[in-house]
Amino acid sequence: MHVDQWFNDVPPALVYALIGLIIGLESLGIPLPGEIALVTASLLAANGTVSPWGVAICAIAGAIIGDSIGYAIGHKGGRPLFEKLGRKFPKHFGPEHLATAEAQFQRWGMWAVFFGRFIALLRIFAGPLAGTLRMPYWKFLTANVLGGVVWAGGTTLLVYQVGKVAEKYLQGASYIGLGAAVLFGAGSALLLKRKAAKSRAAHPEQSGGKSGEPLAETFAESTD
Repeated sequence: MHVDQWFNDVPPALVYALIGLIIGLESLGIPLPGEIALVTASLLAANGTVSPWGVAICAIAGAIIGDSIGYAIGHKGGRPLFEKLGRKFPKHFGPEHLATAEAQFQRWGMWAVFFGRFIALLRIFAGPLAGTLRMPYWKFLTANVLGGVVWAGGTTLLVYQVGKVAEKYLQGASYIGLGAAVLFGAGSALLLKRKAAKSRAAHPEQSGGKSGEPLAETFAESTD
């Protein structure tokens, strides 16, 4: 079952818990579709199923808390943890992925945590790898909070607004289409009426006598 089906099949109140849980687990280091879940929940907010504020707050909380737990796990487990994860999940934690993420951390420092929010690979690495590399926690927390707010809050706001505009546009388009259909129908009826009138005027013998009399009376007069 896909994420959008999960959200459509649960009560609205559980959407908040799901969005916080999925993003939290992904931030902790478990490869889950956190971004897809956030977009789906934001679209539900756009059609009024849930509150956009609720989605944003739960997503931000899940991102910050999950990353902090991931930092603690990485700080304690160190590189052996990544070696074990690499053997179990080579698609996500393979040596090449770890080397790429570590190179970004070495280059950008705490900002790798911030910008990692917007990159799927770094998003699952940010917390555990920052802990493994012994990044000072205050630096990590600063980047973690800023990244969580900008990524989760910004994505929710953007998708929500786009969803509202799209909904308004589609509604407007449906009204325009209805109006166009009515005008087209009325115009077609008027055109057919005019053509019928011209046809009767041009061929009175087909519709009645010269004075507009019914055909039966005209025929009776002609036989007298």
